Amino acid sequence: MTLFGGILSIKAVSFLVFSLFAIIALGYLLGRITVKGVELGTAGVFIVALLFGCFFYDSLKAQLIVNKVSYVGNALKIVETLGLILFVTAVGFIAGPKFFGNLKRNFKSYVLLGLVVILSAAMACVACILIERIISPGEDRKEITAMLVGILSGALTSTPAFSATKEAMAGNLELENMVSVGHGIAYLYGVIGVVLFVQIVPKVLNSNMDEERQLLHHADDHEAAEAKKTHRINNCLELDAFGFCAFALAALLGIFVGSLKLQNFSLTTTGGCLIMSLLFGHFSHIGKISIMPHEATLKVCREFGLVLFLLGAGISGGASFIEYFKPIYFVYGIMMTSLPLFIGYFFARYVLKLCLLNNLGSITGGMTSTPALGTLIHIAKTEDVAAAYACTYPVALIAVVLVSEFIVILL
Repeated sequence: MTLFGGILSIKAVSFLVFSLFAIIALGYLLGRITVKGVELGTAGVFIVALLFGCFFYDSLKAQLIVNKVSYVGNALKIVETLGLILFVTAVGFIAGPKFFGNLKRNFKSYVLLGLVVILSAAMACVACILIERIISPGEDRKEITAMLVGILSGALTSTPAFSATKEAMAGNLELENMVSVGHGIAYLYGVIGVVLFVQIVPKVLNSNMDEERQLLHHADDHEAAEAKKTHRINNCLELDAFGFCAFALAALLGIFVGSLKLQNFSLTTTGGCLIMSLLFGHFSHIGKISIMPHEATLKVCREFGLVLFLLGAGISGGASFIEYFKPIYFVYGIMMTSLPLFIGYFFARYVLKLCLLNNLGSITGGMTSTPALGTLIHIAKTEDVAAAYACTYPVALIAVVLVSEFIVILL
């Protein structure tokens, strides 16, 4: 099989595919284990992928060799990127019909909450940099900054911040590696921490999910208009039986938009796909042609995309986890994940007066946590929480990239 400019054996491809499906199966089994009503859900896939990366990455690396060069990193990056595209595009379509009405009513709230979450994380990062410089005076300051800002991107599970920070290192390979290590170390708790937070908070508050869903639906004063729109869509011409054509068009345009750069800033593939799918979902049709995939199609793409993303990120992160791990780095990551979670939650509840599901949906967007959104949809039993995520996510996306670059420049 020709791949990456050389010949990759069928055996190597089979080994990779076998490994991925084994991780998925074991991950879902792990995710189903419930402790006092709390479970990892799809994040179980990430943990198994991380363990696989720790112990079997070299075996995978040895298999995926073309012309004496291993392309395991490229293969995993393809898996991760494909997963992000599928997940984010599906989320945009699901949230699209209610997104703009929701954003119009709560614009200030979403902007403020996104900024509060990211600035809280940035303050925690700066504090950790200063602490590390005090307790490790012999270490290079730039290396400390690179590691800690990498931890920040991992704590917020933010690929754009991760990429922007590496670019800010001006091509210094050693510093870029430090950023990658920090991101991998913090990513585990960055995923699990937010996933557990959205499950634990409703249980601590003893929330009635039926009532919370009613509050969330009550906040949407466009429900009647939505019913009419759905009826009109049903009479439109569909491009294919499942809506894959419309899905692919939104993803294609999103990738193009995300690739555009303005003074080294771009929305990235994730942001571009989210914006385009939101627009497709909002308009739902062009003339008499439907551009809205079926609900079942979107749910499958959302779940499968999330799994692929966790596979790619988990295996890659596990490869360097043991070698560079220090307990103090994990503590820093916990701080950068936990502080913005609690500050954001209380700010949304007591200052912005958001209902619980709107609050938690916004928090997942502010933390740029796609796995946590999947978990929240599962426990809330409504797709409507995706609208709050989609409103807060762009604010957080831009803010986390900017603060990461500012920290690198200033410190």
